[in-house]
Amino acid sequence: MLAKALTGFNLGIDASVIEVEVDIGRGLPCFSTVGLPDNAVKESRERIRSAIKNSAYAFPAKRITVNLAPANIRKEGTAFDLPVAVGILKAEGVIKNDGLSGYLIVGELALDGRVKPIAGALSIALCAREAGKKIILPAENAREAALVGSIEAFGVGSLAELVEFLNGAITIAPCRTDINEIFNAAAAHQIDLSDVKGQAHVKRALEVASAGGHNILMIGPPGSGKTMLAMRLPTILPRMSLDEAIETTKIHSVAGMLNGEDILTHRPFRAPHHTISDAGLIGGGRIPRPGEISLSHNGVLFLDELPEFKKNVLEMLRQPMEDGSVRISRAATSIAYPSSFMLVAAMNPCACGHLGDSVRECVCSSLQVARYRSRVSGPLLDRIDIHCEVPQVRFSDLQKEAASETSADVRQRVGAARQRQAERFEGMPITTNARMLARHIKKFCQTGADSRRLLETAVERLGLSARAYTRILKVARTIADIEGDAGIQAHHISEAIQYRTLDRQAF
Repeated sequence: MLAKALTGFNLGIDASVIEVEVDIGRGLPCFSTVGLPDNAVKESRERIRSAIKNSAYAFPAKRITVNLAPANIRKEGTAFDLPVAVGILKAEGVIKNDGLSGYLIVGELALDGRVKPIAGALSIALCAREAGKKIILPAENAREAALVGSIEAFGVGSLAELVEFLNGAITIAPCRTDINEIFNAAAAHQIDLSDVKGQAHVKRALEVASAGGHNILMIGPPGSGKTMLAMRLPTILPRMSLDEAIETTKIHSVAGMLNGEDILTHRPFRAPHHTISDAGLIGGGRIPRPGEISLSHNGVLFLDELPEFKKNVLEMLRQPMEDGSVRISRAATSIAYPSSFMLVAAMNPCACGHLGDSVRECVCSSLQVARYRSRVSGPLLDRIDIHCEVPQVRFSDLQKEAASETSADVRQRVGAARQRQAERFEGMPITTNARMLARHIKKFCQTGADSRRLLETAVERLGLSARAYTRILKVARTIADIEGDAGIQAHHISEAIQYRTLDRQAF
C-alpha cells in the first residue's frame, strides 16, 4: 500500500516542500529510508515505531520503504518524524482522510507519541503559505507559524490527537496571532542612553552612526564606558518593521534561539567573546548554521577588545560587511544567510590601555603601540566610518544627575534622519548613507566652496587618506540629515572630520 504526505525542510533560512512517500509491502520486516537522509532522519524509525505502538496503534511487521523527494537534497533534522508516521498510518488504513495533500506536516516524535517542538517553524509556515497549504505542527510552534497570516496553522500535542483530527473525530481550531498586538505589548528596553553619565561627544557619535547605519569603533581605556554605550545603541535605532521582524525571527528560529518568543520585537544585540571561531562568527559547520553576524541581522554586532580577535576571523568580516549577506559553501550545497548589521567595535588605545590617560601612565613603547594596533587590518578599518575616542569619565561627571535626554528622544531624531534617507534612495538598492557607492556620493554629497576648502585642508594637513575622504562625506551627509539640511555645510564636514581619529598621521 502506498501513501503520501507533505512536509517542509529548512535549507538556510528558507524552506522547501518535501514529499514523503511510504510504501508498505510484502517481504521480511524492515524499515528503510531513502532520499539522502542524514543520521537523525535514519534514526527516526526507532522513534516512529515506539510512538505508534505507545499511541495504541499496531506497527506493521512488513517491509516499509520511505522516500523523501526530491532525492537530490540532503535531508537533516527530526521534523520528518511526524509526516512519516502519518504516512505509515495512512498506508495501513488507520487514517481515513484522503486530503493529506492539503497539509504540510512537521514535528518530532517522542517515544510515548508526544509531538515535540522543532526549529525553523516560521520558515516552513511561509513555505506552506506560498504552496497554498495548511500546516500541522507541534503545539509549541503554532503561534510562531500563525505569525505568517493568511494560513491555517494547527497545533497538535500527540500523534493520537493528530490521527483523530485527520479522521474528523475531533476539531482543532487554527491558531491565531495578532502581530500588532505583540508589537504593542512588547516590553520597553530595560536600559537607556540616559544611564550613561558624561561622554556627550560619544553619545553624539552613536546618534550619527545610528542615523546613517554607519559602523563605529570606540577607542578608550578600560572602564571608560565603551561596553555600556554599545549596549544602549539598539535603544536609539528605529523600531523594526514587520518585514524586518519576520526576517530576523526566521534566522533565530532556524538556529533554535527564539527562547520562547513568538517574534523578535527588538533589534538583536550580539556580543561574541574574542575567542570565537570563524564558523561561530560567520556561520558554518558540517551542517551549515547561521553565525553571529547573521544572528545580528537588522541589529548590532558588538566586538569588544577588537584586536584580541583572531586575525583570520576579523578578515572574514570584510565581505559580509560589504554585501550584507554571507554564503557558506559545502560539497553538497551552498547556503546564503543575510547579515546586514551595524558593527560596533571597541578597543584600548594600546596594549596596557592607558595611552593618553591623564591619570595612569602608559608603559607601552611606540613599537608596542604600533604592533597592538596592527592587529586590526587597514581593509577592515576601511569599512568602519566612525572612529571615536572614549576618555575616562571625570569624577565631577559621575556626581551629576543622570542626563535628561533619553533614548526615546535620540531615537526620534534618528528615525527622522532615516526617513529622509528612505525618500532620497527610493527605488535604489540602498536605504542608508553608509551603503552609498561612489556614484551616490557624487550625486547626493555635493559641497559648497567653504566645505571643499575645509576638506582640502583636512586631507593635506592631517594626512587623511582617500578612503577617509569618502567616509567623511558619507558621515557629513548623515549629520546634515539629522539637522534637516538639504545640503552639506562646513560645520557638518568639520564634525565628520573629528570621527576619523585613526586616519590622522599624528595619531
